[in-house]
Amino acid sequence: MVKGPLVTRSEIRKRQQEQAQESLKKQRKAEATYKQEEKKIASFYRKEQKKNKPITKTRAGEREKTRKWNAILMKGLVIVILLLAIVFLAVAFL
Repeated sequence: MVKGPLVTRSEIRKRQQEQAQESLKKQRKAEATYKQEEKKIASFYRKEQKKNKPITKTRAGEREKTRKWNAILMKGLVIVILLLAIVFLAVAFL
């Protein structure tokens, strides 16, 4: 009593093409959201990396710098005191 098939091959092909197109759309949408999330994550960590700069100073290095400056300042102070003493002596005896 059935004169023809319920679903023809052309209809099956159309449905398969529609499903393929829908799956491509879903895949593209998923890729776009994935890329957006990756950009958010990358920008967050880039900001965090800028905040947390690598430590370049050490205690030993800072101590060495202060020792050098202390030595220079002490030498300058001694020179200034000697010059003042010479000026006072020159004023007192001349």
